Amino acid sequence: MHIPENYLSPATCAVMTAAVAPVWAVSVKKIQKQIPMEKLPMLGAGAALSFLLMMFNVPLPGGTTGHAVGGTLLAILMGPNAACVSVSVALLLQALLFGDGGVLSFGANCFNMAFVLPFAGYAVFCGLKKLLRGTAGELTAAAIGSWVGLNAAAFCTAIEFGLQPLISHDAAGLALYCPYPLAVAIPAMMIPHMLAAGVVEAALTAALYAFLRKTSLAAPSTARATGGVGVLALLGVLIAATPLGLLAEGTAWGEWDAETVGQMLGYTPAGMEHGFSFSALMPDYTVAGIPEIAGYLVSAVCGAALLVIVFKLLTLRKSNRSGSL
Repeated sequence: MHIPENYLSPATCAVMTAAVAPVWAVSVKKIQKQIPMEKLPMLGAGAALSFLLMMFNVPLPGGTTGHAVGGTLLAILMGPNAACVSVSVALLLQALLFGDGGVLSFGANCFNMAFVLPFAGYAVFCGLKKLLRGTAGELTAAAIGSWVGLNAAAFCTAIEFGLQPLISHDAAGLALYCPYPLAVAIPAMMIPHMLAAGVVEAALTAALYAFLRKTSLAAPSTARATGGVGVLALLGVLIAATPLGLLAEGTAWGEWDAETVGQMLGYTPAGMEHGFSFSALMPDYTVAGIPEIAGYLVSAVCGAALLVIVFKLLTLRKSNRSGSL
């Protein structure tokens, strides 16, 4: 679901960034009011959790791959505003350090996965929770909410892809960026996400939420995380298991490089071929000179650790500023 570089026109990227910017601003303000300073590091743990879940690629119908995001789970545990910030920071790290998702399309990816996904999933969870009683009902609400959230994000991604041939093409009518129209992009995105990726997201959300409830890391009455050793243990297990994400063969739909798209279409869209280029330090979660599995593990450790450290440093900075007043 990560939109790569040069799949969206620069104008589209600008519009999507402008659309999500107010969401970031509101989310940050609400976090400052709703979450005590000493609890801010949990946003780093949430970002690390989302980052790791996105490393687990699963095969989808049609020979492509997909992944969970964990946005609805974070929204249930911390609130949708905190989930928005956590997932956004995770997506930023992925784009800058691992080349997973474009730098220019960062705003669009955040709109889809850090805004639409957690807010839609959380709204469905809250609505169903009132109707479905007991622990089983709450877990069912979490699963259905996460399924809806992921597919809502996939639908937005499909629309953004499908509009490109209409708004960005040359004199001959050839697409400059993503070449797949709405009639292709929507079913290509939605069918595998509804049938497979969404099911994986739902199962993981229900399982992880049940685990966090049992370890007293999520208070069912408030739907907020309190943090603890259990979270670190969970992150450790996920890090150790990340090489399983390498078992899924193929590439996610709409994430092919320009050369592959050219081979499939018979021509390479000019915007994709000559567009913005950014060289990530550890592209595709690889590390030069070491085996692929080891590189994946190193990437998982580095990514998760950096996200936890970033939010911890923000907490310390805020604490120092408060103490100096």
